[in-house]
Amino acid sequence: MTARISGLTCAVCAAQVPLSASFVWTCPNSSSTDPHHVLLFDDVNAASIPKSHSESLNPFMRYREQLAVDAFGEAIGLDSAARIAIIEELDDAIRRVCGSGFQMTPVRRADELSDVLNFSSRGGVWIKDETNNVAGSHKARHLFTELVYLVMTERAGIAPWSDAGSRPPLAIASCGNAAIAASTLARAVDWPIAVHVPVDAQKSVVATLSTLQADVRMCPRQKGDPAGDPCVLRFRELVQSGAIPFGVQGTENPWCLDGGRTLGWELLEQVNDIDRVFVQVGGGAFAATLTDSYVRPSLTQLHVVQTHGCAPLVRAWEMWKSHGYPDNVAQLWSHYMWPWETTPTSFADGILDDETYDWIPVLRGVHESGGSGVTASEDDVVRAYELAHLHTDIDVSPTGSAGLAGVLQIRDEVSSDDNVLVIFSGHSR
Repeated sequence: MTARISGLTCAVCAAQVPLSASFVWTCPNSSSTDPHHVLLFDDVNAASIPKSHSESLNPFMRYREQLAVDAFGEAIGLDSAARIAIIEELDDAIRRVCGSGFQMTPVRRADELSDVLNFSSRGGVWIKDETNNVAGSHKARHLFTELVYLVMTERAGIAPWSDAGSRPPLAIASCGNAAIAASTLARAVDWPIAVHVPVDAQKSVVATLSTLQADVRMCPRQKGDPAGDPCVLRFRELVQSGAIPFGVQGTENPWCLDGGRTLGWELLEQVNDIDRVFVQVGGGAFAATLTDSYVRPSLTQLHVVQTHGCAPLVRAWEMWKSHGYPDNVAQLWSHYMWPWETTPTSFADGILDDETYDWIPVLRGVHESGGSGVTASEDDVVRAYELAHLHTDIDVSPTGSAGLAGVLQIRDEVSSDDNVLVIFSGHSR
C-alpha cells in the first residue's frame, strides 16, 4: 500500500490543514493584506519510482493510490469502489465532450531534431508529447483532480450545495490551454464556469471557449488595480463572492498540484537516464509537479525556461543564488517574487504570467537538482517552434515548444552525450 498523504502544510508559515478539511483552498493565515502563502501536500512521494496499482492506461487509475485526492476521498468516507467509479464516470463524460479520455502519453527520442542540434548517438532530445491529451495539453491533468475532489464531496454529502442545479460557478484566470481544459471539464459535467481572459486573448481561444459554453469575461486593467494580472484580480474577486477556484495555480487551489504529478510518474516508467529536463514556466504549477514527481537530485537536472519578455522566476532564481540559497526564502516572498514590471510579451504567449505563483517548490527543485533558470531569447523561442515543426511530426504551439528554446539558449553548456527531455504541450492554434 502506498503511503497516504495526511494533510497540507503552508510552505510559508507552516500552518497545517487536515486532509479531510473540505473546501479549504488557501492557507488559513492568508488574507488580502498577507496573500503570500501556499499549501503543499505533506507527502508527495517525491520522485519515487511509481507503483502501478492498475494495468489501466488512464493515469488517474494507474496511479490512483498515490494521488492525494484518493486519500481525501477515503478520509471523507468513500470506499475504494466509489472512488474508482467517480474517476471512471468523469473520464467517460470527458470522452463524450472531446472524443477521448485520459491516457498515458508517448515519449520518444526525436532522432532528426537530435541530429540537427548535434547530439551524439548516446545523447539526444526526448519529447513527451502532451498535444493529444484531453483538451490538447497537460493542463487537464491538473484540473481533473480538482474536479474529482468536488464530485467526491457531492457523493459524500458534504458539498455546501443541495443539488447539481445549485452548484456555484467554477472560476479560472487563463488566456489559453488552461482555460480550454477547464472549460472542457466543466462542460463534461454541466458545471457553469467563468473564464477571465485578457483583452488581447486570441480570437481562436475565445471562440473555443464560447463553443464550450464558458462565460468568457474580458479583463481590462481598471483604474486603481494593484500590480499584477487583472485577470487574476477579477478571478479572485469572484472566488471571494462564492465561486470555486478551478485553475492551475497552487496558491489558489492546491489540488491542481496533485493531478499534474501523473505526468512525472509516467515518465519514470517510460524513459531512463534523462540527464536534464527543460520545462517552460508561466504560473509554475507544471514545474512544481514535475519537481515533486520526476526530478531526482544527482540524476536529473531541472532547467526552468522563461522568456526575455517575462521572467519573474528566473529573476528570483538568480537573486536566491546570489544570496547563497537562504533557507527562509519562502518567508521572504516579496523580496524574491513580484509582478513583472513591464507588459509581458513573447511569441510563447501562454507562459506570460506576471508572477510565477508556484515558485517556492520550483526554486528548491532547481537548486537540489543542480539545474538552472534559463531566459530564452525571443529568437530562440521562434527557432524552437520552427525546429519542432520542421523536424518532428508534432503540431505544437509556440508555448508548448518553449522548453526546447531553453535547450537552444544554453546548448553550448550541454554535453552532446546528454539525454535532455522537453515536454511539448498545447496544439498550435
